[in-house]
Amino acid sequence: MTYITHSESETENLGAGFAATLPAGAVAALYGELGCGKTAFVRGMAKGMGIGCLVNSPTFTIVNEYEGGKMPLFHFDMYRLGSADELYDIGWEDYLSRGGVCAVEWSENVPGAFDGDEYTVRFTKLSDTDREITIEGGEDRC
Repeated sequence: MTYITHSESETENLGAGFAATLPAGAVAALYGELGCGKTAFVRGMAKGMGIGCLVNSPTFTIVNEYEGGKMPLFHFDMYRLGSADELYDIGWEDYLSRGGVCAVEWSENVPGAFDGDEYTVRFTKLSDTDREITIEGGEDRC
């Protein structure tokens, strides 16, 4: 399903709707260039999961863990990784087994890391404010 958002708050709202019914263990693989709305979408995912804390990009920490909602949200940023092997080295399989949701920015940097059951979310920057966001996998959840 493809959506057009016209502001950061609309992108967050789309993320909230997407995440509201995600099952434990779900993986959202996010693809798109710098500044296209990936982190805003994950902020919305946190809201949709009942997590009320501040959500920031984990560019330098690789992963941020958010608790306090119906299940944990593990927010990965693969910008600095060069392969799926590096993702496995930081404990990817452990995160998958913890019963939360994994949101992975810059998924294009870790080809082969996913098993085919992930949700794919692709972001295209149309203008300074407008984004095209395509979500595939599972049923339509927005």
